[in-house]
Amino acid sequence: MSPEEFLVLAREAGALLEGHFILSSGLHSSRYFQCARLLAHPDVATRVGAALGKKAAELGVDVAIAPALGGILVAHEVARALGVRALFAERDPASGELTLRRGFSLEPNERALVLEDVVTTGGSLRETMGVVRAHGGKVVATAALVDRGKEPAKFVDLPFFSLARLDFPVYEPSACPLCRSGSTAVKPGSRQKKKSSV
Repeated sequence: MSPEEFLVLAREAGALLEGHFILSSGLHSSRYFQCARLLAHPDVATRVGAALGKKAAELGVDVAIAPALGGILVAHEVARALGVRALFAERDPASGELTLRRGFSLEPNERALVLEDVVTTGGSLRETMGVVRAHGGKVVATAALVDRGKEPAKFVDLPFFSLARLDFPVYEPSACPLCRSGSTAVKPGSRQKKKSSV
Protein backbone atom coordinates (compact mmCIF):
# COMPACT_ATOMS: atom_id res chain seq x y z
CA MET A 1 0.00 0.00 0.00
CA SER A 2 1.46 3.35 -1.04
CA PRO A 3 1.27 6.44 1.21
CA GLU A 4 -1.17 7.94 -1.30
CA GLU A 5 -3.47 4.90 -1.07
CA PHE A 6 -3.33 5.04 2.72
CA LEU A 7 -4.25 8.74 2.75
CA VAL A 8 -7.20 8.13 0.43
CA LEU A 9 -8.53 5.62 2.98
CA ALA A 10 -7.89 8.11 5.78
CA ARG A 11 -9.76 10.91 4.02
CA GLU A 12 -12.68 8.63 3.20
CA ALA A 13 -12.89 7.67 6.89
CA GLY A 14 -12.76 11.33 8.04
CA ALA A 15 -9.56 10.66 9.95
CA LEU A 16 -7.73 13.87 8.91
CA LEU A 17 -8.96 16.71 11.12
CA GLU A 18 -8.27 20.46 11.08
CA GLY A 19 -8.54 22.81 14.06
CA HIS A 20 -6.44 23.38 17.20
CA PHE A 21 -5.35 20.19 18.90
CA ILE A 22 -3.29 19.02 21.86
CA LEU A 23 -1.33 15.93 20.83
CA SER A 24 -0.56 13.09 23.25
CA SER A 25 3.01 14.45 23.34
CA GLY A 26 1.66 17.73 24.76
CA LEU A 27 2.55 19.64 21.59
CA HIS A 28 -0.11 21.66 19.73
CA SER A 29 -1.04 21.36 16.05
CA SER A 30 -3.58 22.69 13.57
CA ARG A 31 -4.02 19.20 12.11
CA TYR A 32 -4.72 15.85 13.72
CA PHE A 33 -4.83 12.29 12.47
CA GLN A 34 -7.66 10.51 14.32
CA CYS A 35 -6.65 6.92 13.70
CA ALA A 36 -9.69 5.55 15.55
CA ARG A 37 -11.92 6.80 12.71
CA LEU A 38 -9.86 4.84 10.21
CA LEU A 39 -9.69 1.68 12.33
CA ALA A 40 -13.44 1.81 13.04
CA HIS A 41 -13.86 0.08 9.66
CA PRO A 42 -12.78 -3.57 10.16
CA ASP A 43 -12.06 -4.17 6.48
CA VAL A 44 -9.81 -1.10 6.37
CA ALA A 45 -8.12 -2.06 9.66
CA THR A 46 -7.32 -5.48 8.20
CA ARG A 47 -5.93 -3.92 5.00
CA VAL A 48 -3.66 -1.42 6.73
CA GLY A 49 -2.54 -4.03 9.27
CA ALA A 50 -1.61 -6.38 6.44
CA ALA A 51 0.30 -3.59 4.67
CA LEU A 52 2.27 -2.78 7.82
CA GLY A 53 2.81 -6.47 8.55
CA LYS A 54 4.22 -6.99 5.05
CA LYS A 55 7.01 -4.54 5.90
CA ALA A 56 7.95 -6.73 8.89
CA ALA A 57 7.53 -10.11 7.22
CA GLU A 58 11.26 -10.87 7.01
CA LEU A 59 12.08 -9.93 10.62
CA GLY A 60 11.08 -13.19 12.30
CA VAL A 61 8.59 -11.50 14.64
CA ASP A 62 7.08 -13.65 17.41
CA VAL A 63 4.74 -11.06 18.91
CA ALA A 64 3.23 -7.68 18.04
CA ILE A 65 2.84 -5.32 20.98
CA ALA A 66 1.52 -1.77 21.35
CA PRO A 67 0.68 0.69 24.11
CA ALA A 68 -2.97 1.00 25.07
CA LEU A 69 -5.16 2.46 23.84
CA GLY A 70 -4.45 3.73 20.35
CA GLY A 71 -2.07 1.00 19.26
CA ILE A 72 -4.15 -2.02 20.33
CA LEU A 73 -6.02 -2.45 17.05
CA VAL A 74 -2.85 -1.81 15.05
CA ALA A 75 -0.99 -4.56 16.94
CA HIS A 76 -3.95 -6.90 16.57
CA GLU A 77 -4.23 -6.47 12.80
CA VAL A 78 -0.48 -6.65 12.21
CA ALA A 79 -0.34 -9.79 14.37
CA ARG A 80 -3.16 -11.28 12.30
CA ALA A 81 -1.18 -10.59 9.11
CA LEU A 82 1.99 -12.11 10.55
CA GLY A 83 0.29 -15.06 12.26
CA VAL A 84 1.65 -14.14 15.72
CA ARG A 85 0.26 -13.11 19.11
CA ALA A 86 -0.94 -9.56 19.78
CA LEU A 87 -0.29 -7.98 23.18
CA PHE A 88 -0.72 -4.54 24.64
CA ALA A 89 0.95 -2.68 27.48
CA GLU A 90 -1.14 -0.46 29.72
CA ARG A 91 -0.68 1.86 32.66
CA ASP A 92 -0.65 0.33 36.12
CA PRO A 93 -3.39 2.18 38.06
CA ALA A 94 -1.20 2.47 41.18
CA SER A 95 2.14 3.52 39.69
CA GLY A 96 1.09 5.02 36.35
CA GLU A 97 3.90 3.05 34.71
CA LEU A 98 3.36 1.19 31.44
CA THR A 99 3.43 -2.57 32.03
CA LEU A 100 2.02 -5.92 30.96
CA ARG A 101 -1.19 -6.89 32.77
CA ARG A 102 -4.09 -9.31 32.21
CA GLY A 103 -1.77 -12.33 32.34
CA PHE A 104 0.30 -11.20 29.35
CA SER A 105 3.92 -12.31 29.34
CA LEU A 106 6.88 -12.71 27.01
CA GLU A 107 9.19 -15.66 26.61
CA PRO A 108 12.93 -15.01 27.04
CA ASN A 109 14.29 -13.37 23.86
CA GLU A 110 10.87 -13.47 22.18
CA ARG A 111 11.14 -11.21 19.13
CA ALA A 112 8.77 -8.25 19.39
CA LEU A 113 7.55 -5.73 16.86
CA VAL A 114 6.52 -2.61 18.82
CA LEU A 115 3.67 -0.70 17.18
CA GLU A 116 1.71 2.51 17.54
CA ASP A 117 -1.08 4.13 15.57
CA VAL A 118 0.53 7.58 15.19
CA VAL A 119 4.06 8.62 16.24
CA THR A 120 4.99 12.23 16.95
CA THR A 121 7.84 12.14 19.49
CA GLY A 122 8.10 8.36 19.91
CA GLY A 123 7.54 8.50 23.66
CA SER A 124 4.94 5.69 23.76
CA LEU A 125 7.03 3.48 21.50
CA ARG A 126 10.09 3.94 23.69
CA GLU A 127 8.08 3.16 26.83
CA THR A 128 6.69 0.01 25.24
CA MET A 129 10.17 -1.03 24.12
CA GLY A 130 11.20 -0.74 27.79
CA VAL A 131 8.31 -2.99 28.81
CA VAL A 132 9.35 -5.64 26.27
CA ARG A 133 12.94 -5.60 27.49
CA ALA A 134 11.90 -5.62 31.17
CA HIS A 135 9.92 -8.81 30.50
CA GLY A 136 12.80 -10.57 28.73
CA GLY A 137 11.75 -9.92 25.14
CA LYS A 138 13.86 -8.57 22.31
CA VAL A 139 12.64 -5.59 20.25
CA VAL A 140 13.47 -6.20 16.58
CA ALA A 141 11.69 -3.18 15.04
CA THR A 142 9.18 -0.42 15.63
CA ALA A 143 6.38 0.72 13.35
CA ALA A 144 3.34 2.96 13.14
CA LEU A 145 0.56 3.59 10.68
CA VAL A 146 1.54 7.27 10.58
CA ASP A 147 4.84 8.99 11.30
CA ARG A 148 4.13 12.65 11.98
CA GLY A 149 7.37 13.61 13.70
CA LYS A 150 9.38 16.66 12.71
CA GLU A 151 11.94 14.31 11.16
CA PRO A 152 11.41 10.70 10.12
CA ALA A 153 11.25 8.66 13.33
CA LYS A 154 14.40 6.84 14.34
CA PHE A 155 14.73 4.66 17.42
CA VAL A 156 18.35 3.90 18.21
CA ASP A 157 19.59 1.36 15.66
CA LEU A 158 16.28 -0.43 15.14
CA PRO A 159 14.30 -0.44 11.92
CA PHE A 160 11.26 1.85 11.95
CA PHE A 161 8.61 1.93 9.26
CA SER A 162 5.19 3.45 8.66
CA LEU A 163 2.54 3.56 5.96
CA ALA A 164 2.61 7.36 5.64
CA ARG A 165 4.58 10.33 6.84
CA LEU A 166 2.58 13.48 7.62
CA ASP A 167 4.64 16.60 8.16
CA PHE A 168 2.09 18.65 10.11
CA PRO A 169 3.43 21.68 11.97
CA VAL A 170 3.65 21.20 15.75
CA TYR A 171 4.26 23.79 18.47
CA GLU A 172 5.27 23.93 22.09
CA PRO A 173 2.23 25.32 23.96
CA SER A 174 4.19 28.42 25.00
CA ALA A 175 5.01 29.20 21.34
CA CYS A 176 1.74 28.12 19.71
CA PRO A 177 0.45 30.72 17.22
CA LEU A 178 -3.04 29.23 17.50
CA CYS A 179 -3.07 29.90 21.24
CA ARG A 180 -1.78 33.43 20.65
CA SER A 181 -4.67 34.05 18.25
CA GLY A 182 -7.13 33.20 21.03
CA SER A 183 -8.07 29.73 19.78
CA THR A 184 -8.80 27.07 22.41
CA ALA A 185 -6.96 23.79 22.01
CA VAL A 186 -8.87 20.51 22.30
CA LYS A 187 -7.54 17.03 23.00
CA PRO A 188 -9.15 14.58 20.57
CA GLY A 189 -6.95 11.62 21.57
CA SER A 190 -7.49 9.39 24.56
CA ARG A 191 -4.20 9.66 26.45
CA GLN A 192 -3.11 12.48 28.71
CA LYS A 193 0.55 13.41 28.79
CA LYS A 194 2.18 11.76 31.79
CA LYS A 195 3.00 14.31 34.47
CA SER A 196 6.54 14.46 35.77
CA SER A 197 7.06 13.36 39.36
CA VAL A 198 9.91 15.84 39.75
